[in-house]
Amino acid sequence: MAQIDYYFATLSPYAYLAGDGLEEIAAKHGATINYKPMDILSLFGRTGGISPKDRHPSRIEYRAQDLMRRSANLEMDFNLKPAHWPTNAAPSSYAIIAASKAGGGDVGKLCRLILRACWAEEKDIAEDDVVRACLQGAGFDPALADSGLLVGADTYAANLEAAVENGVFGAPFYVTEDGQRFWGQDRLADLDKHLETLKA
Repeated sequence: MAQIDYYFATLSPYAYLAGDGLEEIAAKHGATINYKPMDILSLFGRTGGISPKDRHPSRIEYRAQDLMRRSANLEMDFNLKPAHWPTNAAPSSYAIIAASKAGGGDVGKLCRLILRACWAEEKDIAEDDVVRACLQGAGFDPALADSGLLVGADTYAANLEAAVENGVFGAPFYVTEDGQRFWGQDRLADLDKHLETLKA
């Protein structure tokens, strides 16, 4: 069974715009997704990237245009400047880690609900009630928002180290078991084709 390490940030607009594309591809190929939320700002600092707010104006302007085009083309609700961004990504990331370990729900749906809360619903994903609602909506016990915080913190930090070690420098980022890397939601079609070659 193919494995896909999925490195992402719950604050990433491009992870939001990926929708359920990764899950559809994984189901098509019988692949397993290892969800690895990480601290994207720390990743930028470790891999030569720059925080969006500190980029050259031409890059900031292009990013804004690109996000609006992509959301329109995908027909996804999207706020270019959400009310609660940036915010503390740790609580939502810890919840995803706890849910992945606990099982019983849909981790992909949980990620999408959290991302949607940030980028389409003007909610603060650092707030406990928002995280709990997302957990419940994805079929998990809302109490996971309170449990395993130490493990969540350790895994969150470990995900960052693994990302750096495996050549990840942005989000969303997909790494297959044979070391092929795919950066961005616009590379999902390439990931799909690569998984097809692995079955040949």
